[in-house]
Amino acid sequence: MSTPEDKATTTTASPTEFFESIGKKADQLAPTTNGNGANGVASADDDDDGKVVEQIESLCMNCHENGVTRLLLTSIPYFREVILMSFQCDKCNFTNSEIQSAGEIQPKGASYLLRLTDMVDFERTVVKSDTAVVKFIELDLEVPSGRGQLSNVEGLLSTVVDDLELGQEARKEQVPEVYEKVAQIISKARDMLAGEAFPFRLSVDDPAGNSWISPNMRDGIGKWEKREYVRTPEQNESLGLAATEPGGTTGHEDEDIIPDQVYEFPATCPGCMHPCTTRMTMVDIPHFKAVVLMSTACNDCGYKSNDVKTGGEIPELGKKITLKVESAEDLARDILKSETCALECPELDLQVNPGTLGGRFTTVEGLLTQIRDDLRSQIFEAGFGGGDSLAADERVTWDRFFDGLDVAIKGEKPFTVILTDPLASSYVQKAVDPDQDDPQMTVEEYTRTDEEEEDLGLKDMKTEGYEQDHANETAAAESKPAGE
Repeated sequence: MSTPEDKATTTTASPTEFFESIGKKADQLAPTTNGNGANGVASADDDDDGKVVEQIESLCMNCHENGVTRLLLTSIPYFREVILMSFQCDKCNFTNSEIQSAGEIQPKGASYLLRLTDMVDFERTVVKSDTAVVKFIELDLEVPSGRGQLSNVEGLLSTVVDDLELGQEARKEQVPEVYEKVAQIISKARDMLAGEAFPFRLSVDDPAGNSWISPNMRDGIGKWEKREYVRTPEQNESLGLAATEPGGTTGHEDEDIIPDQVYEFPATCPGCMHPCTTRMTMVDIPHFKAVVLMSTACNDCGYKSNDVKTGGEIPELGKKITLKVESAEDLARDILKSETCALECPELDLQVNPGTLGGRFTTVEGLLTQIRDDLRSQIFEAGFGGGDSLAADERVTWDRFFDGLDVAIKGEKPFTVILTDPLASSYVQKAVDPDQDDPQMTVEEYTRTDEEEEDLGLKDMKTEGYEQDHANETAAAESKPAGE
């Protein structure tokens, strides 16, 4: 008969136990630094379970002797789990550091855009995975995918400048014309670091969706933007995912779309790349226009998404809708927020940039609920409770913000919803007859700004008179003498 000691016990560790926040790691580090360990690395005599940083003997690629690689598994608040790696060789003093995502490839790629307007913006945390491409747009400078980095904007730009300066002497002798152009970029980058070239923009585009620029709840519209997108077959292949197979025909190519009829067509799940089904229907919103509702669900991995697409011609003017929400009836109003629409609630300190939520057709209550749930999951749940890395005052600020949202969703606090849509594709239901003015809602048309025209690609779009321009260009080309 076996004794209890002979019975094997099996324990399952959750991801939280491996990827604790930086604050919890620091708490574990404190006793170690007061004891025999050094720099937070447990000595050989310490218990393996108490190690904060793992050490692995590995080959130095510089001198081919053995060095030490240190690994730290942690989670970043507002983001997800990562692995920090640092290598050091005592023989040749070669060092290297890198960051890798510890999670899975996300269902969609992610693109971030940060507009820097003040020196404090240089402190924004930037996670650049090994599949991300970084661009400093005003510099016309692109950092290709490669080594992962955990830094801030200042560190990222300083690293780029240092790398460019490294080969300048050789360029000056071998390719002086390239040397001059690189010198101009370095000079402009130095001005940016000194705060003399504001504003400028930083873009991080990651097909794997594992990169990130930290947001700030005080960011206004156009300051910080996140956009998710479906990867191309080429991007899936570069990430080692199965290439998207061409879908079959739907059988509706020559038929008109019938309102309120649900159409199904085959698609590929962006999460697991298995075949799934996308459903589509066209809904006619009274006194507005027809919109297309799309929904995708995967039975293999559970991925779900829904979106609203508006159509029709591009209007000459944008539209701004202001709604005063004062009762539960106002919370039940239908609302359509298009992809190009920005949302603002001044009383709730809430601003949503265009493209952040995609297109949504729901109620005012449903829209606020989705915004609250998405923000809460990004700030607290994605980082396993936000972690001790969150400053106390910052946590209090976020808690106060969410409490205000909860009160507004319950109808206990009046507030204002402002929708600004340069394509006039958003809509709020009236509480009166369509031909009457709603005392709680105002609708204004406005002229789009140059920045909005540029973002929408309207400055490069020409829909009239292009036939004559093409004929003039052809005639000019034919009139040129041969040999020119």
